[in-house]
Order: sequence, then C-alpha cells, then structure tokens
Amino acid sequence: MALLDWRVVHGGKTPPPGEVVRPDERLSWPRTFGLGAQHVVAMFGATFVFPLIMGLNPQLAIMMSGIATICFLLIVKGKVPSYLGTSASFVGGVVAIRAQGGDSADVTGAILVAGLILALCGVAIHFLGAPALHRVLPPVVTGAVVMLIGFNLAPVVAGIYWPQDQWVALLTMLAVMGMAIGFRGFLGRIAVFLGLIFGYVLSWVFDRVFGRINSFDPAANETTEHFRVNWAGVQSADWFGFPPQTSTGPDGKEIAGWHLPDFKLTFILLVLPAVIALIAENAGHVKAVAEMTDTDLDPVMGKAIAADGVGTALASAVGGSPTTTYAENIGVMAATRVYSTAAYYVAALVAILFGFSPKFGAIVSATPGGVLGGITVVLYGMIGLLGAKIWKENRVDFGNPINLIPVAAGIIIAIGNTTLVFNQEFQLAGIALGTIVTVVCYHLVRAIAPPHMLDQQRAEATVIVPDPRPPAEAGAAETAETTTRDGTAPRA
Repeated sequence: MALLDWRVVHGGKTPPPGEVVRPDERLSWPRTFGLGAQHVVAMFGATFVFPLIMGLNPQLAIMMSGIATICFLLIVKGKVPSYLGTSASFVGGVVAIRAQGGDSADVTGAILVAGLILALCGVAIHFLGAPALHRVLPPVVTGAVVMLIGFNLAPVVAGIYWPQDQWVALLTMLAVMGMAIGFRGFLGRIAVFLGLIFGYVLSWVFDRVFGRINSFDPAANETTEHFRVNWAGVQSADWFGFPPQTSTGPDGKEIAGWHLPDFKLTFILLVLPAVIALIAENAGHVKAVAEMTDTDLDPVMGKAIAADGVGTALASAVGGSPTTTYAENIGVMAATRVYSTAAYYVAALVAILFGFSPKFGAIVSATPGGVLGGITVVLYGMIGLLGAKIWKENRVDFGNPINLIPVAAGIIIAIGNTTLVFNQEFQLAGIALGTIVTVVCYHLVRAIAPPHMLDQQRAEATVIVPDPRPPAEAGAAETAETTTRDGTAPRA
C-alpha cells in the first residue's frame, strides 16, 4: 500500500471486541481525528513540563514534537505507531549544563550531538542486529543508567521547585498520586496533565485566599513576595504566531525561544548518557508495540531508534526539546486497540497547530513553581524506578558480583554528583561520570571475572525489554504487556 493510504476497516466504526485496527488501517476520519486528539492529550503533560524544567520554550517543544513524529513515521515507513514527545532522559544533563553556566544554545547544541549519536547507533543496530545491542548494553547496564539519571535529579526538586511553594507542591503531588491510582483507563494515563491543571487552579485559589507568598522566585533569582500565578506574559502574548527568538529580558536573564545551537565538548559529555537510556526506552516500546500488533518488529528496531535520533537532532537544531517515543501513547493504543498511524499523523498536526500559538506557550511558561515541585517529585522518581523495572523484568541477578559492583559504584557517583577533575577546563561529574563508570567497569569486570561467574551470568540469557508503561499506568491497560526475556511470548 502507499505510505499515506490507509485501508478503512470495521466499516469505519469502533472495532468490535477482540478486533484491532492495524498500523496500515484506519477508522472513519472523524473517529481518527478523535483518536488523534486523545494522543495529543496523553502526551501533553510531560511534553511541555520537561521543556519548562530544562529552561527551553514549551511552545517550540510542542511544535517540534509534531514535526519529529511525522519524520519518525516516515522513516519507519508506518510500521511502528508512536508519538515523539519531550524526553525526560536529558533533564539531568541539562540541569548540570545550566549549573555550570551554560545557556540554552549550549543545551541544545549538546542535545543535537547526542541525537546524531543516537541516530548512528540506530543505523548500527539495523545492520548488526539486536543481539549486538544487548551485548554492549545488557539490562544490568541500561537499568543502572536509567536509574541514575532519575535519582540524580532529586536535589533539583528539593532545592529549586519544592521550596517555591511547599504546600501547593505537596497537594499537587498527592493529587497526581490519587488520580493515577483512582482513575481508570485513559484518565489514569494522563494523571500528570490533570495534576498540572489541578495545581494551576489551586495556586490561583491560594492567591485569592492567602494573597502573595514570600518565597524563592526563579525569575528574580531571590526570595521575594509575589503571586503564585503571574499571567502578565499571557495577556501580552498573541494568539497566533511563530515561537519567539531567544532574547534577554530587562533583568538580564534569558527568555528561551528558537535559536541556533552552540557546541562545547564539556557540555556534550554531560548529556551523552541519555543516549543509552533512549536506546533502552525505544527498544522496549518497539517490543511492546510488536506484542500488541502481533508483528515481528525486530527488523525495524534499528530504524525506530535512528528515527528518534533524527527527531531529537532536528528539534534541537532550532532550539526545541529532545524527543522520545511515549509510553502514554502506547497506553492509549492498548486501551483503544487502534494502532493506526493515521491517528498519529493527526496528533502530530494538532501539536504543530498548538506550536503556532504564543498565547498557549505563555500559559505553559507561567506554570507556578510549586506545581512543578509536586509533579517533578513524582516524575523524577518514576524515571529512576524504571531502571529497577528493567532489572526486574530481565531478572538481573545482583548476587553475581559482575552485576553488583560496577552498578553500585556508578549509581552512587551519579546520585552524589561526584566530580572527577582533569583540569580547570574539563571535568566529569554526576550522570556522565556515573554512566562511564557503570559501562566501562562492567565490561572490565567481565574481562577479568572467573569462569563460574561468567557461566552464571550467561545462564540468565536476558534481553532489554522494559515495560513501556510508567508505574502510574500499570494495570490500566492489561493488553499492553511487554515481551519476555526471549522477546517472543507475553509475560505471565
């Protein structure tokens, strides 16, 4: 069939029980547009929360996520239905870059290089096959890297977001938890988005009831008395227009918008560990989609990883956020049993339209710090625990010193933000150093390990198959089970 030509099935109506809509099929266009809108809502919360945390422009991030999604679908030739939203894996590296005085151009330059490396890794996987990936980055390593990326961000919550409004942060956190567990189906999968709306409204109510708050204001970089919700920028923003160019405000601080990237080796090294996390994440998502659609997608796994790299490089080339396939949207597919790529093209186009509304971008940028505090404490913890899920699903044996020792060292180095200083211009710290220690020391330990330890490890015969659903979504879509260690059968 033609790439953008879908066969209408089930009379264009909702599929009957037990039936599905495959990637090359679709329902009627009105239903397809409705499903596309569902996918936009599903990815919405995380896709614009993470740009805020990284200091990038959320309006541009939404626009580029739509463009990156279209590129992804074209590269995989419509065989892997996925949406490319903003990646959380880069947050730790970006925080480190900004802590060392880097600006948005430094951030996007480093991410662009990481995207190109991810694309090259995808090309290599395509030609060498998935087994080569598992030999270089076994589950024990990828799980450790995902974990240390998430837990390294704990000081960001404790030192930046939570202190801005501790009570709003606490109530928002509880709301996200309650909605993720209490709501079933689609509403449970967008708990972060609903929690953000809840926190926004709560902050507005607190402003009316309790008045101004005396706390740290990132905009002023000092403790001030201010309202939680400040819509001065929203009122002055246009309804339609291209995202603004990065500029400097009256206070001398950067106002993020579109810009060209800048490249510095020190900053590039800080974000490279995210490449490992994205390889593991994409591989798990492809496996999940393969299981749900009952299709062997191993031949296109390399293309999917490369396409994610291309999307990340393309988005960051103009100042946008890094991208990744989204578990939230895979959950929507599991619930609806509609895997049509037509719905993803619709979602991408809707996201691009949102990207042409500065008013929308200003509303997102005005999100109160306390709200971000409540959301990030959950999101960062979930990122870290996804590493543990990789270990659990692949039955990594930490009774074996080959697995235990290098991982233990790497995680502590990353969480403690330990620094290795080479000279005044170059140093490795936190996530970058922890990842290097984990990967290099793992293979070094294997090289010197006695035969019985190697035999014990070979007996595990595991592969990278992370569950694509965040902990908040577990149980919400039972049909979205991942594959087992041999990559073929569903888990019990």
